[in-house]
Amino acid sequence: MFLTRFRVNTARSGARRLLSSPQAMHAAVMSSFPTLLPTDTPPSDGPRVLWRLDNIARAEVMLYIVSPERPDLSHLVEQAGWPAAAAANPAEPGWQSRPYGPLLDRLASGDRWAFRLTANPVHQIRRKDDEPTKRTAHVTPVHQMGWFLKRQESCGFRVLEKADAKRLLRSGTTHTNQPHHGDRYELTVHDKRALAFDKSRSTGAKGGSRAPVSLVTVTFDGRLEVTDPQLLRRALTQGVGKAKAYGCGLLTLAPLGTAG
Repeated sequence: MFLTRFRVNTARSGARRLLSSPQAMHAAVMSSFPTLLPTDTPPSDGPRVLWRLDNIARAEVMLYIVSPERPDLSHLVEQAGWPAAAAANPAEPGWQSRPYGPLLDRLASGDRWAFRLTANPVHQIRRKDDEPTKRTAHVTPVHQMGWFLKRQESCGFRVLEKADAKRLLRSGTTHTNQPHHGDRYELTVHDKRALAFDKSRSTGAKGGSRAPVSLVTVTFDGRLEVTDPQLLRRALTQGVGKAKAYGCGLLTLAPLGTAG
């Protein structure tokens, strides 16, 4: 497994095209692996290619990729990087890839880490008893946090709770005595984005047709403690939640006190 970081040159027109289209960015990421064919389907129970965009500042956007193979991002450097600088220094091709195995192998119960995850928090609803359930996005921070917290056990960690002195509300509750996750846990949700785009769908006809896609994404930051290293390794390499093809699901860890 490899963890790769690529800084996007937001001044380039190619970068702006990729940043405006999750589908285009997904295609660019998947094109980084020579042995992967466009028809390949991701494994359901093994490591897969995951990616995430972090908007650190207005002109600083980082692309993170976790993958079973080391990627070749030469085409991304040409489209959305600094190709002249990369050509001038062959030792710095324009991206950094590091083996991910050493971090995965040293995870142990009780370890504490800072984390980041961009995800697509959804739930199933039924408006009428005779209707089938429909996947719908959570749109409020409290419900989005609740979605994330429900996945703690299955992902092998627990989100740390704030000390009482750091809480604004007694026992982390609201005036209605309902749980307020943002006050109880070391967890924040931000960068909410509502995305809508057309997904190419092959029909055999020339050019195919377009299937509409809409989803809501948010980014979670916080601090966690490892409870089951094996389950956490699976979450780190297989992703969390839906919409993994569109930049969701990549959970990353960092030493406490640093960004995810």
